[in-house]
Amino acid sequence: MRPSPDSTRAMVGGVTLALALIGAPGALRAQDAVKAAPNNFTVLLENERVRVLEFHTAAGQKIPMHSHPAYISYSISGSGKTKFTAPDGKVTEQTAKTGQATWHEADTHASEYIGAGSARVLLVELKPSAAGK
Repeated sequence: MRPSPDSTRAMVGGVTLALALIGAPGALRAQDAVKAAPNNFTVLLENERVRVLEFHTAAGQKIPMHSHPAYISYSISGSGKTKFTAPDGKVTEQTAKTGQATWHEADTHASEYIGAGSARVLLVELKPSAAGK
């Protein structure tokens, strides 16, 4: 018995989904932060060594899953906690104070600012090619 066109389409769709879920190249990679949340991230400077971003958010605002290379964050304003969710679902909270600088290894996360009011943060992302220069 020959499969119907509908069952063939369903089977192809299922195979495509299965490949995505088991890690077909690039299928589950998180987006660049600026692409994931263009209303929250502004590129201030970019060259072959660094990318400098200004990030702003309000209390309760959720930022979708995105990635950063190794970076430094500097809290311009808004002392409070941010909830970070890793791709595996692990949740951590970090507290930041205005004027605080923090080092971060390369990271993929979603985030939610759970402090009061709003926050502005300067991020200096190091490009991989900068390490060898």
